[in-house]
Amino acid sequence: MTGKGRELADMMERRKVDILCVQETKWKGSKARWIGGGFKLFYHGVDRRRNGVGVILKEQYVKSVLEVKRVSDRVMIMKLETGGMMNVVSAYAPQIGCTMDEKEDFWSELDEVMNSVPKGQKVVIGPDFNGHVGEGNRGDKEVMGRYGVKERNEGQRIVDFAKRMDMVVVNTYFKKREEHRMTYKSGGRCTQVNYILCRRVNLKEIEDCKVEAGESLVKQHRMVVCRMSLEIKKRKRVRAKPRIKWWNLKRKTARLSLGRR
Repeated sequence: MTGKGRELADMMERRKVDILCVQETKWKGSKARWIGGGFKLFYHGVDRRRNGVGVILKEQYVKSVLEVKRVSDRVMIMKLETGGMMNVVSAYAPQIGCTMDEKEDFWSELDEVMNSVPKGQKVVIGPDFNGHVGEGNRGDKEVMGRYGVKERNEGQRIVDFAKRMDMVVVNTYFKKREEHRMTYKSGGRCTQVNYILCRRVNLKEIEDCKVEAGESLVKQHRMVVCRMSLEIKKRKRVRAKPRIKWWNLKRKTARLSLGRR
């Protein structure tokens, strides 16, 4: 996504996206920077040629960030205070051609991150898993719906991870036209490798989830957008500084795009 920061910010504003997970950023370092339009990118990378993960926040959420843990150039987690604790994870799984050691390291890191989050806190993962969970749920109803794409391929680890962590693959629960389920298009090949995961107990808070077919800032990959309701608690007034307006809302609907860009 090198050189595309402002384009991403403009797209988020246009699509009313508040939080965006990005992968394969190819930016070196562990930093945070404003990318324009009132959006801030938190990122981590060790090589300008490969990998890298990040989370982009709309300005109103930046002051809600309590912690950013950059585990590796494939996994990072951000903790936000949104009336309750919410954890956003950006993850980039090794591709098929990568070594088994790389793959095992990735899933171990993701397990470690999930195990570090108290069970009462929300977690939303916006990964590029480089795998396909497939269409139908084949006895996996506890973690996925019926609306995946094609056959399962390199996707069993995703399903097993969801079962282990009591999570669900959100995309697969919403019936959409195929055009709004495909996250990757290359020539005549279309598939689904980008997902949004949340705790099973929080699935009822997801209002919608689909691919934004008209947005593709990164070649071949398309954005997955999830609309999720967040309960925003009122804070007690103090005489010092005026509160940010959004804290005064009882309920806010946030659009979270948690997939690869």
